[in-house]
Amino acid sequence: MTAEHTVPSPGVQPRENRFSAVSVMPPRGTATGFRFPAPRRPTRSASPFPMLVADGVAALLGTLALAGEQRHPLYIALLIVVSLLLRPRDRRPPVPGLLEELPAVCGRIAVAWLAVSALLAAYRPEHALSVSTVLTGLALQAAAGCVLRGAVHGRRQAALLRHPHTALVIGPVATAQRVAAAVLRHPRCGVRPVGIVAEQPDGGGLPVLTTGEEVERAVIQNGVRAVLAVHPSVRAEQGPLLRALAESGCVVWEVDADSPSYATRERLAGFSCRRLDMSAARRGGAGKRALDILVSGTLLLLVSPLLLACAVTLRISDGPGVVFRQERIGRNGKPFTLLKFRTHRPVDEHESATRWSVANEHEMRWFCRMLRRTSLDELLQLWNVLRGDMSLVGPRPERPYFVGQFSQTYPGYAARHRMRTGITGLAQIHGLRGDTSIEDRCRFDNAYIDDWSLWQDICVLLRTAATLVRPTGS
Repeated sequence: MTAEHTVPSPGVQPRENRFSAVSVMPPRGTATGFRFPAPRRPTRSASPFPMLVADGVAALLGTLALAGEQRHPLYIALLIVVSLLLRPRDRRPPVPGLLEELPAVCGRIAVAWLAVSALLAAYRPEHALSVSTVLTGLALQAAAGCVLRGAVHGRRQAALLRHPHTALVIGPVATAQRVAAAVLRHPRCGVRPVGIVAEQPDGGGLPVLTTGEEVERAVIQNGVRAVLAVHPSVRAEQGPLLRALAESGCVVWEVDADSPSYATRERLAGFSCRRLDMSAARRGGAGKRALDILVSGTLLLLVSPLLLACAVTLRISDGPGVVFRQERIGRNGKPFTLLKFRTHRPVDEHESATRWSVANEHEMRWFCRMLRRTSLDELLQLWNVLRGDMSLVGPRPERPYFVGQFSQTYPGYAARHRMRTGITGLAQIHGLRGDTSIEDRCRFDNAYIDDWSLWQDICVLLRTAATLVRPTGS
């Protein structure tokens, strides 16, 4: 849980949007900052069905080793099922390959045979498989699996050579041109760059696109289906552009153009790369919502006596008007009413909506100061979470007036609204509370959304609980 802001950091200067032709999100508009007018269906990953059939047929051929022995059909079916359950999942590199996954394929087949033979020996010792039978079946299935999977990979590679994914390369001109030239020299990558997106034009190599209209035209005319972000700053500085391209149907890859720093086996023309999930709707949303309902509902029941005590004490010490209600901007720019205990009294509604700093803490009554220092004034937002206005973890919600200002000033600020706002977040547990940089908060919030997982939410909640033990206030 976090306290509200005080004063924006004076050292942070507004930054211009590099793509001047693209407008940012209005206070209650879309969440991505801009979007292309004709969204296409996202590029679909290769269908897993051919590979599933290949693995199933290989497992069936492997059971031919049992033909000379009297084995119950149940054991044969069990061997096939275990083999399919242990099959390696298809990775999503730009170019699939068999040799890279050969150890995993053979290893999982060996585990399947050993597991089934051990189970059979334990429950039916008289029907235990001999070593020669296990080795023969293992060899048959591994050979068949390699041949069949190799055929599927071969068809996919041939299709990519015939119809490579056209791509835009985003980053500094020199680095982007270097990466594009390397990718073009290796057509087996299945990616064909058609343009560079950068701040300044450059005379050599692929055409350089510097405005939103040029990017949109290139996407439509060339049928762009892939985006290569070739510099670490691209993800932070051009997040709205990457998300808009992803929503238009492009697959976004982050490419390490200088050093193999990514812990990944995925490569593109020798460069380390990883696929970014830039979609607004993330898988696992049902799990996040279930966590919100479970935790907020439980906490509301547990702390209801404390809430009642705070309300009564606040009413006695500070007069009527215990609950503070204020309009904030939530997911997809939708406004909602945020609840908290009142710890200060603005002069009027206009000051409440447009004044960044709150009342001087030294002018508050002792109980109000205590509520702010311990973040107890935020507990009522558990009701916002239970209603679905907010989440336990997410970017902190802001007032419409400041959402409009910050969306115009800080690239990527509007993109924070593609997920429910939260009581606490990644920015807050990194000390970005009170008098801290809006730009830094924006960067941490978008990083949280891009890398979201249910476990990350749990970690943020645990670290927030740890900070409440040593409250510092806002």
